[in-house]
Amino acid sequence: MKRPFGDPAAEKATPPPRRRVRHLSPLTLRILAVNMLALAILLGGLLYLSTYQQWLIDKELSALSTEAKIFAGALGEGAMQPATDEFNEPANQLSYELARQMVRRLVETTDTRTRLFAPNGELIADSRVLGGPKGTVQIEELPPLRDGNRLTEIGIAIYDYIVNAVPEREHLPAYPSEKDPTAENYTDVMKALSGEVGSNVWRIGRPDGRSDMVLTVAVPVQRYKKVLGAVYISRSGKAVDVAVREFRMDILRLFGITLGVTVLLSFYLAGTIARPIRRLAQAADEVRHGHGRQVSIPDFSRRRDEVGDLSVSLREMTDAIWNRMDAIERFAADVAHEIKNPLTSMRSAVETVQRVKTDEQRQRLLAIINHDVQRLDRLISDISNASRLDAELSRARAEPADVGQMLTMLANIHDATLGNAEALREAAVEAGDKAAEVPTPVRVEVDLPNTKSGLVVPGLEGRLTQVFQNLVSNALSFSPPGGVVRFTARSFPDRVEITCEDQGPGIPEAKLNAIFDRFYSERPKSEAFGKHSGLGLSISKQIIDAHQGRIFADNIKGPDGSVQGARFTVVLPR
Repeated sequence: MKRPFGDPAAEKATPPPRRRVRHLSPLTLRILAVNMLALAILLGGLLYLSTYQQWLIDKELSALSTEAKIFAGALGEGAMQPATDEFNEPANQLSYELARQMVRRLVETTDTRTRLFAPNGELIADSRVLGGPKGTVQIEELPPLRDGNRLTEIGIAIYDYIVNAVPEREHLPAYPSEKDPTAENYTDVMKALSGEVGSNVWRIGRPDGRSDMVLTVAVPVQRYKKVLGAVYISRSGKAVDVAVREFRMDILRLFGITLGVTVLLSFYLAGTIARPIRRLAQAADEVRHGHGRQVSIPDFSRRRDEVGDLSVSLREMTDAIWNRMDAIERFAADVAHEIKNPLTSMRSAVETVQRVKTDEQRQRLLAIINHDVQRLDRLISDISNASRLDAELSRARAEPADVGQMLTMLANIHDATLGNAEALREAAVEAGDKAAEVPTPVRVEVDLPNTKSGLVVPGLEGRLTQVFQNLVSNALSFSPPGGVVRFTARSFPDRVEITCEDQGPGIPEAKLNAIFDRFYSERPKSEAFGKHSGLGLSISKQIIDAHQGRIFADNIKGPDGSVQGARFTVVLPR
């Protein structure tokens, strides 16, 4: 059921939908998410740092290997047992007591733990075990001093928690237990006792459930290619962790700055897109639901981008809608005025016919009524065609149309009609005095260029034929007997121009533009009133406008300035 137009009750029953007000545009969120996603992926790749961490580990192992070789060389030269033969040659065996003393001295300036294993796998010396008169003392490494910055400590704690939550050290072997400190528990020591350098990276657990990294290198102590023992150096991987953590912190600081800039730029970009679109949408809603024309579409044409193009399109569309509404209102007013004239005449005749007394007066009034009915029928038919024309032009698709063929066809049709008129004239001549009642017919001539293919334009062939047919019909009605109506077509690179010239009385100078108005009629005096509705030229202009062309009229003037006929010009783009 259709809602009655202008019904307040119906409008209250179904209120128009309103656009929901959003505090944060979804388009802004999408732009922000896309920009941050790319940044987050880049951050994740940078924070992984597996290659950088492995490079640090290899560097630490290389330094440990160099240090272990130095210790092994020192022990191989300075910790040998005294000479036991007549040649004063030292025994080919380590002095364990000298070895213990040298190990303690060698590691005083380093942060490594050094152990010495005998060829049988027994632990001989350990830099973290000090001997004394009452036993041995175990050295434990103290935790680092606090720097006093609470925020730094919290940040490091959060970082350690996240790093340990990621199982990046699960692939490392567990560090052997020190309850049984023999060489069999350490694979790299066994490798060193066989004469090769061994190194490894271990995972050692902490009381809080986390794990640390330990780097170890084992180097054989040799003299004359004989393995006298193995130096086993271990160092905590905290230096590697600190280096990786500092690098990641630098990345995070840079990421924070980049993130802030990205967020600001995202909001700026979204604002330059979402805010104007929201304003355009709100203006469109106000135009749709508002009353009157005080609402205007915002003008963003200065932006010279897609939003500016959208603004221009919406403004032009709104103007076209208002112009169409104005045209509809004027058309309705003109139709009401034109229909009212024959209705008024019919009403007067009907009221008068009841009062007349003679049959002659009654027949005259009935003839007036019949004439007004025909005029009303013709008017309604033309109005119906004009109202359907706009919808047809908006739906139909333009196709190549040959203007030369259209003009030639109209001339051929007129020639066939002209032949019938000539036959009537000859018959009248044979009849004698009735020859003068048959006027000399008007001829139609067509002047086309040699290359007719240059007269093809995109358009609706049927409607363009209607325009030229209307022009030739008007020209024939105004031309004197024996006159000539001439169509001339000219081709240009960007357009086709067609002119229709007659030899009639011409058009009043003040009416050259008004003749295209709806219901305007300027007919010859000899023609009966009411035969034309005044919509022919208006419909022709509507068709040409729909083809993005122009139609205008002027008078043909002689050398003395006298009017020698009318000329209609149609310009159609290619």
